[in-house]
Amino acid sequence: MSKNKLLFAFILLISIKCFSQHKVTDWELKKNENDIAVYTRHAENSAFKELKSDITIKTSLSSIIALLTDYESYTKWVYKCGESTTLKKINDTTCIHYQTVVAPWPASDRDFVVTIKETQNPKTKIINITSTCNATYIPNKDGFVRIKNFNAKWSLTPLKDGLVEIEYQLLVDPGGAIPAWLVNLAVVDGPFETMVGFKKFIIKDKYQKAKISYIKEPDI
Repeated sequence: MSKNKLLFAFILLISIKCFSQHKVTDWELKKNENDIAVYTRHAENSAFKELKSDITIKTSLSSIIALLTDYESYTKWVYKCGESTTLKKINDTTCIHYQTVVAPWPASDRDFVVTIKETQNPKTKIINITSTCNATYIPNKDGFVRIKNFNAKWSLTPLKDGLVEIEYQLLVDPGGAIPAWLVNLAVVDGPFETMVGFKKFIIKDKYQKAKISYIKEPDI
């Protein structure tokens, strides 16, 4: 075998070994305060950790959807959100959304475009809201690093006595020159502070009194 072929085989072997180190692992609890739990785990084929946060509160499904679809309010309660707007409303349950993230100095601010879709199981009444990356929907903006790998999911599970378990799951590669190890060190702060903000806003009258026609509430 030639030296070039040997070198190629060695590089391929090392690449496969490094790639295989990033396999899905079990969720690990990182923070549990104020009834907010935050977990992380190693994601498959990614150097960045996947995160999950969850809370259980007494409220209606409509109130939660009213808040989560009030995108202009995100700047007030979503962690490090600088701008939040709807680029296109496709229908009641699908839209294209744009958001910016304020990054700590000296890193550049980030922005992302996602397609958001809501679905509800007619039997269990569980609602899933998925956000999938749609990075090329609009041109890149000066001063921002466009996030090209972004997957998020809200799951709303009705329980007994009017309680709802709210789970948020996120895997994102912020792009740019920020090393994965540095991002992973701070990955818990975002979901925790966002849930703190969520709890403060969900009790507002405009959300508590919301009635969304296409949302089916669980039987009392």
